[in-house]
Formats: sequence, structure tokens, C-alpha cells
Amino acid sequence: MMSRVLVVAPVGQDGPLICSLLTDNGIRCVVSASSAAARSELPAGAGAVILAEEALNPAEIAAWAAEIATQPSWSDLPVIVLTVRGAVDRENRKKLQQMLPLGNLMLLERPVRPDTFISTVRAALRARLRQCQMRDYMVERQKAEEALRKSEKLAVTGRLAASISHEINNPLASVTNLLYLISRSSSLEESRQYSEIAARELARVSEIVTQTLRFYRESSKPRAVVVTQIVNSALVLYQARLTAASIVVEREFEDCRPIVAVGGELRQLILNLIANAVDAIGIGGKLKIRVADTHQYSNGMRAGIRLTIADSGSGIEAEVRKTLFEPFVTTKPDTGTGLGLWVSSEIVRKHNGTIQVKSRAKGPCRGTVFSIFLPSSSIGHTTNVSVQELVREPVSSHASA
Repeated sequence: MMSRVLVVAPVGQDGPLICSLLTDNGIRCVVSASSAAARSELPAGAGAVILAEEALNPAEIAAWAAEIATQPSWSDLPVIVLTVRGAVDRENRKKLQQMLPLGNLMLLERPVRPDTFISTVRAALRARLRQCQMRDYMVERQKAEEALRKSEKLAVTGRLAASISHEINNPLASVTNLLYLISRSSSLEESRQYSEIAARELARVSEIVTQTLRFYRESSKPRAVVVTQIVNSALVLYQARLTAASIVVEREFEDCRPIVAVGGELRQLILNLIANAVDAIGIGGKLKIRVADTHQYSNGMRAGIRLTIADSGSGIEAEVRKTLFEPFVTTKPDTGTGLGLWVSSEIVRKHNGTIQVKSRAKGPCRGTVFSIFLPSSSIGHTTNVSVQELVREPVSSHASA
């Protein structure tokens, strides 16, 4: 329906004659008796609108402008106004000024040659077709990006599953051995000690499972969260890997204010950055995580938190850093999807934050630092979250490790 033209020419036979000319040249059209009737046709689609000047008083111009203002971002409806012949004087300039709110405006002075009129309409329809193609491209791109995000989440699931199986296997093996010792023990005191150790091991398994389920069951709606608790819960899931690789973890956590965010998305962001750091470090080394209250001085002194994740790993080459946050860019061609940092940057962008990276891949002081700023209130309507919600135990579902 975007190829049809709406015609409003209420005087005499102008409307039917215009429509006949358009139809003879293969252009679909609809003649409306009034501007209001033409506007009622817009939801069904229109490639262009042709308006005779006599149909446009100030009230009608305002009504058309209001309708055009409701267009989606991709749309810029062409409006062709057929004007009355006359000298360019103050009155004509005033009329033109009044028509400017109509947006994508083209003026044709009557009488207009048929070939000039048809070529103008065709040009407007070509422009409208290009707009529709851009709309379709944006829709397809959005679908593709959503598919990539789901793909990365599946990859995160796989990496977590491997880490969690290792984490759970060790305490379960201990429990199996302890149960055997209890069955063989002849001392009640000794059996009690074994059972206490077994209970602690099972509590650790329960904690790991709880943290994992929280990642996937977390509400997709913004709420008050404490970033330090999310970091701690992420470290619980990677504890076995960190221990096996002899990586020293340094936490530098300030007593930070809660921020309004989607907890599950922040958890995915932090898990991805920690996993990348562990891969970069290899065996031995240091992982330092710092969380602090701050203000973003470059953007109106916004209050928020600064999350810094630094590693003493292999670093990132300068050429790779230029495109690091683009899809399919990876420093791990054998195991990486190339989507993790792109998804991470999208999560930060969605929260109206910023993410920066510094890295050195040569010399004795190699390593990488990711610095993320997250404002206190960041996503669309989240400013409606009350002060009481920020103050009362806002992160009861984020138990600290």
C-alpha cells in the first residue's frame, strides 16, 4: 500500500482528473473528498500525498503536521502541494512558512505540465520505496542482532556448564569419600566431624547451583542491584578455574550505592569479562576487580559506579583493539565466538553507560584493563523506581559469595 497516492483536491473536478492522469501512468491513487478523509487512509499506507492549496487552511495544516509528527523514525512522507499561480510576494512567503511543518514538502505551481507532474510523483514514490527498504533493513538487522545475542548467551551457558561441572564434581567427590568414612567409623565424634565437613561441601554445591539459576531466572526488568554482590556471585562460579590456574583475585570494593539495572544482563557482562581475563592470564597471574562510587564528569556529573576489571594476561594487540567491540572480533579464534565483547558493549549501552579498554601486549607490564561506568538510574522509565526501593534490601536475590 506504500505505492499508492492520496489526493485531496476539493474544488471542481481537480481530484478525479489528477487521479485519472496518475492511473493512466500506472500509479495507484485514492481521491478523498476532504483532508480528514485522506488522513484516515494513512494507517493503511501511502507513498505520497497530493494536496491542493485551497484545501490547506491553518487548521488543516496543523492537523496534517500533527499526523506527520506521529510517523516512525524511518518514515518521511512526501507531501506535494499544488499551489495557485501568482507573484512571489509577502502573502505567498507567509503561506509557504505556514506549510513548513508538513515536512518533506514539494511545491508545484498550477497549471503544471503533465510530464513534470508525473515525474515529481514518481520521484516521491521512489524516495518512499527507499524509506521502506531502510525500514525492512532495520527490522532484519534487529532480528539478526537478537539472534547473535541468543547465540552468545548459549556460548556463555556452555562455558558456565564446564566450569560448574568442575566446581560441583570436587565437593561431591568429597561427600562420597566422607560418607564412606562415616560408614567405616567406629567413633561417634569422628562420624560427627565427617558429617559436618560433608554438610559444608553440600552447602557449597547448593550455593553454586543457586548462583547459576539466578543468572537465567533473573528478572528482565530494571530493579535496584548492588554490583559488588553480582561480582562476588560471578567469582563463585569461576572459583575452581581460578584456583586450578593459580590466579590471585584481588577485590577492592567500596561500600557502593545500589544502581537501577537489569541484574541478569550485568551478570552476563561481568561473567564474560572475568572469563576473558582468565583465558588471557593462563597459568599464574593476577585478576584485580575494583568497584567504586563515582561521577561521570564528561556527562553532566552523572552519579554511578565504576567497575574496573584488570588482568596480568597476554594483552590485546593495538590493531585488534580498534574493532574489539564489533561482532565476530576475537582474540581466541579456536574457542571464541567473537560475540562476547560486542554483547557486553550493547549491555553497557542499553544501561546508558560507557565501556573503555586499555591494554599492552608487549614488554614486561602486559595486561588488559576494562573500565565500565554505569549510571545510578539508566534505562528508560527506571527513574520511576522509588527511593524506598533503593534503600530497602534491594539485592536480596544476589547473595554475596
